[in-house]
Amino acid sequence: MPFVAIVEHFPYFGLFILLILGGIGFPFPEDATLILCGFLISTKVVKPIPALFAVYSGLLIADVFLYFIGKKYGRMIVNHKRFHKLISPERLSRLESKFNKRGVFVILIGRHLFGLRAQIFLAAGVMRMSALKFVMADAVSSIFTIALMVGAGYKGVNSLQVIQVIKRDMTRIEHIGILLAVIILAVYLLYRHLKPK
Repeated sequence: MPFVAIVEHFPYFGLFILLILGGIGFPFPEDATLILCGFLISTKVVKPIPALFAVYSGLLIADVFLYFIGKKYGRMIVNHKRFHKLISPERLSRLESKFNKRGVFVILIGRHLFGLRAQIFLAAGVMRMSALKFVMADAVSSIFTIALMVGAGYKGVNSLQVIQVIKRDMTRIEHIGILLAVIILAVYLLYRHLKPK
């Protein structure tokens, strides 16, 4: 069954699984899935509380999975056949340096940096950051990610509806404006024609 059909027929499970698959490297961007969640909430396809629970748990599970992969393979992750594409030796060294300087703040800030998330979570595992500390930092940071992206999807739909109303009204205004212009032009031409010379 294609993923679109899964989201259509089982929206909560679909959102949850898309986030997990996207988190481990499949081509389902996290931000796009969260925006989709906002869209589905706005159009009343899903209820807000279960949808937010689905995306929150999906995010955390995907992130924790990457953390434990990093913890399991350590620095050998850069040579792993599946995960070496996610993080290069140079990037891992830079992230290790950042973790040594800033610790948990790398998780709090890095979660919002598109393209670096997976690398940061892998590096946290490689660095043997405390699992509890990682989960707590990620749980807090994920709330902001979800609020921002789901909110964008929700507001985006409402903005599109407003734009459609404006466009519909603009079409009416344009028609009225053209009609008035034609009437004014006709009156002006009639006036010039009837004006004594």
